[in-house]
Amino acid sequence: MANDVPVINTERRLLMGNEAIALGALRVGALVCTGYPGTPSTEILETIAREKPDGVYYEWSVNEKAAMEVASGAAISGARALVTMKQVGLNVASDPLMSLNYVGVKAGMVVVVADDPGPISSQTEQDTRHFGRFAKICVFDPSTPEEAYTMAAAAFDLSERIHRPVILRPTTLVCHSYALVEILPDLPRATPEGFTKDGGKWAIFPRLSYVNKIETEKTLVALSGDMPEAVGNALIRGRRGQGADAGRRRYGIASCGVSWQYVKEAIARIERRESTASAGLPEYDLLKIGTYPLPESMCADFMNGVDEALVIEELDPFVEDELARVAGRRRMDVVIRGKRTGDIPVAGECSTAIAEAAIAKFLGLPAVPRVSAVPSAENMPPLPARPPVLCAGCPHRGAFFAVKEAMKGRAATYSGDIGCYTLGNVAPLDMVDTCLCMGAGVTQAQGIARAEAFGGDGATHFAFIGDSTFLHTGVPGLMNAAWNGADVIVCILDNATTAMTGGQPHPGMGERLDGSKAERIDIYGMAAAAGAHSVQRADPFDTASCKEIVAKAADETGVRVIIFEAPCINLVPKGDALSVSDGCTGCSQCVKKLGCPALFMREGRAKVDEALCTGCGLCAGVCPFGALMENGRKVEG
Repeated sequence: MANDVPVINTERRLLMGNEAIALGALRVGALVCTGYPGTPSTEILETIAREKPDGVYYEWSVNEKAAMEVASGAAISGARALVTMKQVGLNVASDPLMSLNYVGVKAGMVVVVADDPGPISSQTEQDTRHFGRFAKICVFDPSTPEEAYTMAAAAFDLSERIHRPVILRPTTLVCHSYALVEILPDLPRATPEGFTKDGGKWAIFPRLSYVNKIETEKTLVALSGDMPEAVGNALIRGRRGQGADAGRRRYGIASCGVSWQYVKEAIARIERRESTASAGLPEYDLLKIGTYPLPESMCADFMNGVDEALVIEELDPFVEDELARVAGRRRMDVVIRGKRTGDIPVAGECSTAIAEAAIAKFLGLPAVPRVSAVPSAENMPPLPARPPVLCAGCPHRGAFFAVKEAMKGRAATYSGDIGCYTLGNVAPLDMVDTCLCMGAGVTQAQGIARAEAFGGDGATHFAFIGDSTFLHTGVPGLMNAAWNGADVIVCILDNATTAMTGGQPHPGMGERLDGSKAERIDIYGMAAAAGAHSVQRADPFDTASCKEIVAKAADETGVRVIIFEAPCINLVPKGDALSVSDGCTGCSQCVKKLGCPALFMREGRAKVDEALCTGCGLCAGVCPFGALMENGRKVEG
């Protein structure tokens, strides 16, 4: 059996795509690495922190805009810089990015923006390739973790050659897939020469922007003429079958990013299946795109040899539209198919099954047979729905419940935000009426209150925001409320971490990415300094006290802030699980009011899942019969 164990080359490492990007950047001398946590990009900076590379500075910045600006300052001073974020984070960082491409950089600067088809953990299915085109910035699109590793180096090299930032755009599956990656030798690291005053070169003024836009356009035209294959572009000619159409009509299949892997798998399946059929396969060519702007000459060569082209890609029909543009400008007689023609789904992740069905139909082959992964799947009951829910013991549940109880019988609106507490929208809490983007809960509540001034029901307007999100983009909203005399209650849910993305530090924790101690930003003091009329602290597990604080705030006017302070359940030791005494009457109030996953009903009585229960005791304050017990003793709610 020992001879059957595969021997892994010691120069290869099993890496997640995000780890590969981090190591690829370090290999070519990235010296300043910044970012803001956001799935699916988070592990890139975490990998750099874990590697603890000598002479490399890395930080979680307060938001993506700050991260972009810190990295740009390093890059114009001659230090290679890496900045990471997810696709919606680029919205926050877009202001400096748009200007930076006009100003330029001295050393290479790579902006890693992880897109999220699905979306799996995002508000939008935003496609960063459009941002690249909009900002006139080159975009690299890796299809595998291995390619992400080599593209990181290629992106730095190109950035340094053209003196402009370059975007590296992995998608969720590339970020989180694992592969054996060949680790190449580290390249010599250049010593930054520091910032050099250069007659206003680094200051963006209208005249400089005008001149630099012209230069940027020239660069893009030159790059689109011949993007090298080394960064992921390839034209594969003459995949031939033996059918009657072979040699007479040729089809083309174009793809990019992780969809290229689906296409390769789908074609392998089709070729195996059709090799036993009498008709065989028609002739077809393949085009792989890995850079934007597209390599126009390669695209033209591809379309010059085909009658129809099918484009398989995730998110927007970017390559599809670009091929149509090239074909139209060059007056090429080719039919472009894809999302615009309904051949590919317009939303959601791609898959091998989607690619296989689309390719078979495109090539005029029999429909792909449906094969169940489980022989008796058609006889199995559907899987139960498992909606996302706040963890058992989560302090946010206590905050939401206290506000809901305090406002019972009174009109109120609840504006939410981005974070774990977004899950407060799920029944039975139902405490998130709006959710737009980071920091927007504070300002949307103001807008709702202003509209009601024209004739409403006298509701009290709440905004819920987490501690990390408050420091990300909530502070300006609170200042706006105070400055403009708004009448809102801002509830800051301070669980002492950036919980949704895995527990990263933020400025309110007194800790940095590398684990070192830092000056702790006092959220209470920040709220007071932003102009709040009153700032109160509350323990979300003390329901009675919280209800009193909320009720008092609801009777006041102006900008009131309540900071619900209790650590994320993942930061504290698990307490003893509660049990249910014989005093339980089966009223189910604990289950119906809290929605805690550790509580459920069975045989007419409440039960506690001991594996989930953290012993927070919140349910004890709900039970009207005192039936919740800890170590045989009644728990006082």
